[in-house]
Amino acid sequence: MTAPTSFEFTETMKGYLSLDAKAFAEGFDKGKQDGHHFMFHLTIRTEDVDTFLSSDEHQCAAIGYVEGDLIGGRCQVEKGVFNLFVDSADSNRRKMLYRLFFKTASGQDMTLSGTKQIQNNPELDIWGDTTTLFTNLFVGHVEAIQEPDLTTHATGILHIEVMDFAKQLTTFKSGAATAKERFMALEKFGTFFLGALWDVYGPSLMPRMGSFEREIPLFTTEGVKDAEISTHPFTTVDRLGLSLLRFKRAECKDVVVLIPGLTAASDMFIMPENYNLVSYLLDHGFGDVWTMDGRISNRHSYNLRRNNYNVDDLALYDHPAAINTVRQAVGPDARIHVICHCFGALSFVMSLFGKATTGVRSVIANGVALTPRVPFFAKLKLLAGPFLTDYVLGLEYLNPYSRRESGFGAGKVLATAVSAVHRECNSPECHMLSFMWGYGFPVLYMHENLHDVTHQRVGDLFGGVSVNYYRHVLKMVNADNTAVKYNPNDPQYRALPDNYFEHAASIKTPVLFVAGQENKLFLDSNIVCHERLQKIVPDRHQLHVFPGYGHADVIIGKNADKDIFPRFVEFLEQHKN
Repeated sequence: MTAPTSFEFTETMKGYLSLDAKAFAEGFDKGKQDGHHFMFHLTIRTEDVDTFLSSDEHQCAAIGYVEGDLIGGRCQVEKGVFNLFVDSADSNRRKMLYRLFFKTASGQDMTLSGTKQIQNNPELDIWGDTTTLFTNLFVGHVEAIQEPDLTTHATGILHIEVMDFAKQLTTFKSGAATAKERFMALEKFGTFFLGALWDVYGPSLMPRMGSFEREIPLFTTEGVKDAEISTHPFTTVDRLGLSLLRFKRAECKDVVVLIPGLTAASDMFIMPENYNLVSYLLDHGFGDVWTMDGRISNRHSYNLRRNNYNVDDLALYDHPAAINTVRQAVGPDARIHVICHCFGALSFVMSLFGKATTGVRSVIANGVALTPRVPFFAKLKLLAGPFLTDYVLGLEYLNPYSRRESGFGAGKVLATAVSAVHRECNSPECHMLSFMWGYGFPVLYMHENLHDVTHQRVGDLFGGVSVNYYRHVLKMVNADNTAVKYNPNDPQYRALPDNYFEHAASIKTPVLFVAGQENKLFLDSNIVCHERLQKIVPDRHQLHVFPGYGHADVIIGKNADKDIFPRFVEFLEQHKN
């Protein structure tokens, strides 16, 4: 037997962090503006290169120091680990992970948690991916599993600069006894490294289409046990028939109403494969929970044809009628709390701040509220997508199941083309949802946060949609990322403000703005919204950003009951009285 061969290289990364930021890009920009430079210098070392390369974790030690004014200067790393090209739940994505335990100059235990996302997107991004570290600092010595429960201490981005990369290339060395063994160690590492990059970035055929067999019944309520379930239809002023589901286990003065996003439905709150949000609330003292299915719900057919509905319609018609229906059932003394997601959050907070909906004790809004922000490529899609869909392709609506439909048509051609550039999984429904909802691979969630059965049925959970709502979102994005009325000259909307921040100072209802730190759909929208409202009404509203989460996985994630829902209940408990 030959002795193990050690292997090491040195890496230096530099950038900026900020204490006042929750999103990575925001932390970099604010840190740069405030002069909070941060860096680390690490020797990445393994005592056995063969074991390092053959293991699934590809883990080795990270030895060195971190340095920045936010931590009091230079601090030695007490314990550091580095994982190279760890598999993710995406077939075309690997991760490089850094976890550094250290003490600040004042003796405070701290953890640096950093991730490089190595993923093949359509743009040329191999250099950016391999040299960009999305970085969080946490107080204490924190393991990865603990991060979603904690608030980040500082956030930002570190980069490998060109000259540092050139120097890094000279630091690779092996501790083998002979020159031949040292060369072989370098060759093994190089073969693995370049091979992993080829696996991610190399050209490939169009991904195969995975099989689909419905495991969970469509529109089932079997995910909620030991509750009386009833349906409550209601009609809007503009004459649409909508509905609410009520899950009642006990009399309760604090009633919770759950509102899904565009193309979603009550189903996202009652998923049988998860310890779902409705069950969690029922089990934690909120015995009367309602879920709303408005005109944007997958449980109704209004999305599956061309229409001229916009977000003002939801704010003016759907939400007031839904809350009034709940109020009539629970009585005047009950306190109504709302948890809303995505378009449901955007439209409900617009309704609340537009004074169309009243009588709500508290609100939790996930993903977006009054300041929708989207990536650059998503904005391009908002500009061109509605015209191409309506007038070029002639599609009634965008359908996540288009690729599986029988026959041949524009929808199937579009879905096949979309799958050609989405290599992250073999679900064409997942590909189409990413196409429908912005720019990302995927957009709506992080695959690793979903149960496999959830991923297989995303086409059921998020249905088809016509495209006029996109036009309203584009108008908001162009209006300095502000919720504004779609058609100020239309008299039917005169009860609503042209700008939904107009009454912000007088809205007493507290809102918890929730965001996943990896939200690829609406980016840092809720962080920006909270910042704007802080300037208008300091400390009336709250913000919580969850590391390791995206957009919809905040609600439908397999571990949301451990990572997310306790924070929801904490906020609701604060506002019971």
